Amino acid sequence: MDGGAQYNPRTVEEVFRDFKGRRAGLIKALTTDVEDFYNQCDPEKENLCLYGYPSEQWEVNLPAEEVPPELPEPVLGINFARDGMQEKDWLSLVAVHSDAWLLAIAFYFGARFGFDRADRKRLFNMINELPTIFEVVTGTAKKQIKEKSSGSNHSGSKSKSNSKARGSESVGKHSKAIQSRDEEEGLDEVDEDEHGETLCGACGENYGTDEFWICCDICENWFHGKCVKITPARAEHIKQYKCPSCSNKRARP
Repeated sequence: MDGGAQYNPRTVEEVFRDFKGRRAGLIKALTTDVEDFYNQCDPEKENLCLYGYPSEQWEVNLPAEEVPPELPEPVLGINFARDGMQEKDWLSLVAVHSDAWLLAIAFYFGARFGFDRADRKRLFNMINELPTIFEVVTGTAKKQIKEKSSGSNHSGSKSKSNSKARGSESVGKHSKAIQSRDEEEGLDEVDEDEHGETLCGACGENYGTDEFWICCDICENWFHGKCVKITPARAEHIKQYKCPSCSNKRARP
């Protein structure tokens, strides 16, 4: 397995980079790749774990055989509860355990390489700036941002699309696909702050000034184009965009 034996981050920045890579892989498994993840977690199989790797990839596999393992292990047997719970609740439970595992790995590295109190605090603060996997999977992170914004400055994704759209003429009906802030002029500071708080529904990262975004017409979550494999050119021809999660929900009986 990837993930630990070959790579040992030694600084706060390296540990945080490791954390972000693993986190991105786990979020991908529980959002954009959820259909594949769900199918791999067959309750008829042995104890399975969900691993996230620094390369932003994920894997469902058996736990490590060595005791103690090279790194802390994810929770065992996630597959056994798959058919005994509502899918949404099951994914949320896996997300909670994934959050706990990420923190365990980060502070394992911190202890192993002698981080002092200041380093541990800095690492935690860096981690705490990101929404948890649970918050991304359940949509809590997006709700928290909406609650922080006033009704006049942030009345939902629809109003945001009007100020950040690439232009209704160039994008057609699907004008909610948005381009970089740097390519548009005349936006006030409040609007820029508003977008800076927006999180991608796939990776959970913030809006970037040089990134293309697109909004799902079903759940109204925003996504980096690269996370859902949509380019600006392709967005111009989409009349109604459905994110991978909404597409999977409609397809599954």
